[in-house]
Formats: sequence, C-alpha cells, structure tokens
Amino acid sequence: MAVTFTVNGTRRTVDVPADMPLLWVLRETLDLKGPKFGCGIGQCGACTVHVNGNAVRSCVLPAAAVDGRTITTIEGLSPDGSHPLQQAWQELDVPQCGYCQAGQIMQAAALLQRTPKPTDADIDAAMNGNLCRCATYHRIREGIHRAAAITANNE
Repeated sequence: MAVTFTVNGTRRTVDVPADMPLLWVLRETLDLKGPKFGCGIGQCGACTVHVNGNAVRSCVLPAAAVDGRTITTIEGLSPDGSHPLQQAWQELDVPQCGYCQAGQIMQAAALLQRTPKPTDADIDAAMNGNLCRCATYHRIREGIHRAAAITANNE
C-alpha cells in the first residue's frame, strides 16, 4: 500500500503493508533511528512520536493510519538540538543510558505544547506511561521544568 505523509517537514510516500507499524516504517524504511523499539505493545513509550502534534506510540500505529498526516520524530523536533527540552536535557544531564530519552522528550514536548508551565502533578500524569529502565524520573521532571523556564525566558 502506498502511504503518503509528511515526516519532519518532508512529504514522503512509502510502499509498505497497511498494517506495518509506523515505528518500522520510520526506522527501517526511512532510516530515522530516534524512535526506539521497547515493548511492541505501546506500553513503554520508547517509540513515541507526534502525529498531527499529538504524542503517540508508533509501535502500535499502523502505517495506513498516518496517510495524509504530519509526523514529527526526535530528529525533527530540532535538527540542531536547540529545542528547550534538548537544551535542558544536556544542561541537567538527564539521561543515564539514553535509550528511552527520545520518547521521553517527545512526550514532554507534547505536554509543554498543551501546558507551558506544568506542575509536578501535570508532569507525572503526562509522563506516566513513559518508562525509564534507569529510573531517571526525578531528572526527567527537572528537565521538563527547566525547559518550561527556558521557553518562558525566550518569549
């Protein structure tokens, strides 16, 4: 099936099975390695990307569901690393192993779009489904608060 969508600002058409998970379209067909395979059942969040601005688990989203939509991966969030979340993650040394961090950042970016000054409770609720094997949850929360401050200072 031919599926056409915009990924990181570029319109793409791929010929893949309609039920192929978006994660594999991104990683294997388009060579975008930011979204990671973690669980394959939408439970861990390592594969989180944005579809039309909403954070979704790409491992359970079939390719056919993104036809005509806009996809943003960590590679498209900010190609030069200047997004406030990327700045905060570096400044605070948020990741340990880093495997889940692209998904964490993409989930956090969706949160900050909706809630520019989130409380701890907002962050905990939004990030609840994104698992971190290294348990850097405290640093992730600090990073989100720092990114919100960076954004506020830039306005």
